[in-house]
Amino acid sequence: MARTPSGLFPSGPPRRPVWREPHPVTGGGVAAGAALTAAWLLLFGLLGRDVPGYAWWTVIAGGLAWAAALVLARYGDRGVATGVAIVTAGGWSIAFAVVVTRWATSSDWPMW
Repeated sequence: MARTPSGLFPSGPPRRPVWREPHPVTGGGVAAGAALTAAWLLLFGLLGRDVPGYAWWTVIAGGLAWAAALVLARYGDRGVATGVAIVTAGGWSIAFAVVVTRWATSSDWPMW
């Protein structure tokens, strides 16, 4: 009577194939997505002539970047999507800090 091994100590190759994802997350992909998004947010931020303009352009650019990140996460490179999402969140945080600092110093909400 043959005894079935427990699997704790495998004795051979697995009985079924191992699935490998086509686009694994790599540091290079994350760095590329981060660098491109930083340039994207910088270019859009430079379109604003004042604090409200800078903030609105950053919100618009970030929304477009997140839409691209969602598409990349679903159909493309998840590492690049991760870099895009991280830098977009950072860019939005910087824009929020600028708006709040302006609001605190002038006692007037600068967005409208």
